[in-house]
Amino acid sequence: MLLITICVGSSCSLRGSDELASELFRLIEKENLEGLVDIVGAFCMDACSKGVSVRVGEREFSGIRPEQAQAFFYSEVVPRIKTKIAPRNTDKSPATPPCGKEGPS
Repeated sequence: MLLITICVGSSCSLRGSDELASELFRLIEKENLEGLVDIVGAFCMDACSKGVSVRVGEREFSGIRPEQAQAFFYSEVVPRIKTKIAPRNTDKSPATPPCGKEGPS
């Protein structure tokens, strides 16, 4: 599961952390990613002067505004989910050439 941590300390709260969290929850539901992504709050992530602080997995971001939620979600969150859930090819046999085409001789 991918964990998103959003600072809910007083400075980040004044800068829109609640609205940012709400929008991220909405996007998780819209993309049917419940169970793959979780959002938690944290008090003070030590970047108060930069704006709302967010951690996605182990990567930290600061200065994220609520109106940036959608762009942030699709550029930083979704790619991390896709790499975690990408199917792995467990079939060890060689790839089959397309119909009507011969493989190398």
